[in-house]
Amino acid sequence: MASSDLELLCSHVNEKIGNIKKTLSLRNCGQEPTLKTMLNKIGDEIIVVNELLNQLELEIQHQEQTNNSLKELCESLEEDYKDVEHLKENIPSHLPQVRVTQSWYMKSRLTYGQINDVIKEINKAVISKYKILYQPKKSMNSVARNLYHRFINEETKDTKGRYFIVEADIKEFTTLKVDKKFHVILSILRHCRRLSEVRGGGLTRYVIT
Repeated sequence: MASSDLELLCSHVNEKIGNIKKTLSLRNCGQEPTLKTMLNKIGDEIIVVNELLNQLELEIQHQEQTNNSLKELCESLEEDYKDVEHLKENIPSHLPQVRVTQSWYMKSRLTYGQINDVIKEINKAVISKYKILYQPKKSMNSVARNLYHRFINEETKDTKGRYFIVEADIKEFTTLKVDKKFHVILSILRHCRRLSEVRGGGLTRYVIT
């Protein structure tokens, strides 16, 4: 309900109350038929005012609930924004120009461009994963909720407070093929100290360093 509508409703209620006050002063004027008719009208006015007051109370409660929901949503969005900004600051956007042995590149036939493309996809997987982890549970659909529970189950004491992904996240959030070339690039990233591995429970967790 718009504020103008609310003001109109309040004005209408005040008008009804004013009419009641004027007519109630006549209650002791005897039992004349005309007065009985007036008192009946007063009763009708009281019923109308009561209904209007109930409507006004419900509208006020609705406005309060809406304001609270908007406040919670703003707080949640602010937290999500901070989390995403933190991820951006801590995930490498490109492979630094570190030296890797010439024979390793000759053997794998990889270029910096190919490696950087994989890093971008890894970044996308990490951001997609942690966006779900930071999402309010009430707003999750069934797919996001299932992924959330998998993410939680994959965490260990060694990954606490660290960002990591597993191969399932690569398949879920990127178009990368988890093949021999992919694992060669992961080895290069470990060599460059951009990734580390935490194994356990049949999973290899690739931790951003």
